[in-house]
Amino acid sequence: MSNLNAVGERDSWRCWLCDEPVDPDASVNSDLGPSVDLGASASKKPAPGTERLAHRACNTRKGAVKPVVPWSPELFVVDPAPIAGTVERLRRKKGREIVARCPSREDADAAAAWLVDRLSRFAPDLPVATQVEPGGGQFMLVLRTA
Repeated sequence: MSNLNAVGERDSWRCWLCDEPVDPDASVNSDLGPSVDLGASASKKPAPGTERLAHRACNTRKGAVKPVVPWSPELFVVDPAPIAGTVERLRRKKGREIVARCPSREDADAAAAWLVDRLSRFAPDLPVATQVEPGGGQFMLVLRTA
């Protein structure tokens, strides 16, 4: 198992769940303090490098409910799909999913760039690409496994 500082440095001190900065100097007992998420099962020995940095509160909350990964409030998206659920489905079945609708091509392109960047931290082991498709006066944001 990696130590907290090594995981924090590798993850640029950002929580993999909420994507907010983690203060490396905060107490590990603080809600916003750093913790290491061991992955799917803490009872099994995690593979080296699979641990991820999380706020203590995010890591604790994840144990009680499925993680909710928020879309950026700066994006103009309509009917955004839950990111965590989409990632789980794409891991299982591969393929593609429409994850949001946007009113303009510029909005869709911005959402696509943000989503690829966000997933590079949330699900670094899942190679994905985005595609923007026009339809019905809107633009569909499609996420596909690479």
